[in-house]
Amino acid sequence: MITLYRHPLSGHAHRVELMLSLLKLDYNLIDIDLLKGEQKQPSFTAKNPFGQVPVLEDGDVTLWDSNAILIYLARTYGNGAWLPLDPVEEAKVTPWLSIAAGKIAFGPAAARLVTVFGAGLDHEVAKSTAYALFDVMEKVLGNSQFLAGDNATIADVAGYSYIAHAPEGDVSLADYPNVRAWLARIEALVGFVPMQETKAGLRAA
Repeated sequence: MITLYRHPLSGHAHRVELMLSLLKLDYNLIDIDLLKGEQKQPSFTAKNPFGQVPVLEDGDVTLWDSNAILIYLARTYGNGAWLPLDPVEEAKVTPWLSIAAGKIAFGPAAARLVTVFGAGLDHEVAKSTAYALFDVMEKVLGNSQFLAGDNATIADVAGYSYIAHAPEGDVSLADYPNVRAWLARIEALVGFVPMQETKAGLRAA
């Protein structure tokens, strides 16, 4: 049985939960109380030395870092569908994992950290980073159904959670119809599971 250690408001953890569900895998969820510091306890840092969620346990395999886990799940259980075996096609997917760890993390994810968790980050810089990213994504998604082509891959799974919840960080998706259509296509996939919403930012009303 696969076990996912997560926090329900963590987009990084939701990426993994979404992938598990899309792959139709059986899994257990264990919630880690980040506010109480459970992720910093020795029992948890033995699983992830950085003391962060998510952590995935699959038999004798213990993995951390959401993008690394997505690659593992796609390679182990995806039959080439979610991460192509062809080197050229694979190379169309992997840059979006870097973007998930870069522009998404420092853009919509950071903006949401400010409004939802009170993080001491520069909210305006995070919002500007998010909008610059969305400008590029809007053009990319004008030419393809998904980020790396016309089939869903782990590129889309890595990008979905924080972009879908960008309004919670006071980042509007109103001017990005292609991005909104892409989110809807992901939500229409068999096995899709949503991330818990918060009444923050543009969703506070």
